[in-house]
Parts: sequence; C-alpha cells; structure tokens
Amino acid sequence: MTAFFALATSLLWGLADFGGGLLTRRLPALTVVVVSQTIATAVLGAVVVATGGWAEAGPRLWCAVAAGLVGPVAMICFYRALAAGPMGVVSPLATLSVAVPVGVGLTLGERPGLVQVAGIAVAVAGVVLAGGPQLGGASVQRRTIALTLVAALGFGTVFALIAQASTTVTGLFLALFVQRVVNVSAGGAALYAAVRRGFPALPDGGLPRASLPALGFVGLADVAANGTYAVAAQHGPVTVAAVLASLYPVVTALAARGFLSERLRAVQAAGAGLALVGTLLLAAG
Repeated sequence: MTAFFALATSLLWGLADFGGGLLTRRLPALTVVVVSQTIATAVLGAVVVATGGWAEAGPRLWCAVAAGLVGPVAMICFYRALAAGPMGVVSPLATLSVAVPVGVGLTLGERPGLVQVAGIAVAVAGVVLAGGPQLGGASVQRRTIALTLVAALGFGTVFALIAQASTTVTGLFLALFVQRVVNVSAGGAALYAAVRRGFPALPDGGLPRASLPALGFVGLADVAANGTYAVAAQHGPVTVAAVLASLYPVVTALAARGFLSERLRAVQAAGAGLALVGTLLLAAG
C-alpha cells in the first residue's frame, strides 16, 4: 500500500508541475500558484463540510499550519533559483528535499533493509539524473545554490509535516484544507506586495477563462498528492514513501516528452531507468 500511494504521489506531483510549467508561459508564476490553490481550497472546504472534518480538529493541525507557511517560502525560493541559474542544476539539486523525511523516519527508528537501502540509493540517483543535470558550462552563483537548498529544505519539511498532520481520512481533509488556507493567505500577501511594487499580476487581457480548468487541475493534483503522500507515510516506512514520492521529476520529463515532443537527453533517459530500478527494489524490499 505504501508503494502504491507514494507512486501515485509522484504521478500527481509530476503532472501538476508539468501543468504549472505550461501555465507560467502565459501567466506569472505567483498568480498561477495563488489561483490554483484558491480553487483547491474551495473544493477542499466543501469536502470538509460534507465529511464533517471539523470534528477532527486538534493539536495536529498546527503541523498543517506550519506546512502552509513553509510551502510558499520554499516555492518562492525555488522559482527565484530557477530564474537565476540553469534549470539543469537547480531542478536535480532540489530533490535533496527527500533527505528531510528520510531523516525523520530514521530518527523515529525506521531501519530499512539492505534491498531497500539499495533501492533508495538507486532511485535518488535516478531522480537527480532525470532532471538532466548540467555537468559543464557556466558556474552557478552561490546565491542560486543557497536559494535551491532553502527550497529543498522547505519542500522536505512540508513532506514531514503533512505526514504528521492527521491520522484519519476526514482529519486529512481538514489538515489539507487548513494548509491550503494558509498557503493562499501567504501567497496572496506576497502577490499583493509584488503588485504594489509594479509587478503585473495578470496579462493585459486579464485572466483567460480557458486557463481556469488547467489551474483547477494543477491545484487539485497538488492537494491530492499531499493526501496520497500522507496515506503512504502513515501505512509504511517514511523512508520508502519519501523516496518513491520524490520520483515526480521523472513524470514531468516523460509528460514533456509525450505532450510537447521534448527529447530526453541520454542522461535523463538513464535517470528514468535507474528510478524504475530503484522503485522495483523498494517494492521488493
């Protein structure tokens, strides 16, 4: 069950990243984040009301609040790093986020077997290679590296927090709703501040209505990924769930190949293959 839900997480996050990347070609990235998360928040609010999730309110919700605060900071740092440095360096480096939930799992006493350790090593190497790391070319500024590492730490922290935010399905709906409310509040404040500085929040023609379904998909896929990851972490080793969930860059690369006919470089194809081998080892272990 852990492997299934963790792989579902990587699929959903990969597709969400792919959709978000396409949307940012027409809309500002911060606007995409705020609008997509607002749509997801509205849907989650309806689900919480329908399932009676408010009854699950408790101290664990502070983990959801913290995840909602950390998430936007990590995303802003990640976008700034992507804008300042080569994506072929930034994207693979950001996968270091997996170190946080794996570290939490080890601290809690999880001890993966030899096969699982091998699977973790192979899968992580595959994810890094699937990002298409640039092994040569211009040097990367220290500020870009620092921003990427901060983003990775933030993403990994969100992984760990959301896994602790609830223990039941209805409680998970409530935790995800609270996280998204905080996300939208923080992102909206950042967008407002940016607009005050002259940053255009929308293109000249306003928000294209044709983009709303795609924005909704990105927001809901991201929420669903958080949910499936929480289930995976609750029903099995966090070390395994975190690594399998981190395979989303492979999904994004394959989606670009399938829908945009982008050719995978040899290093990316090799990374995808290694990620698959690592997945099989983790599942077998």
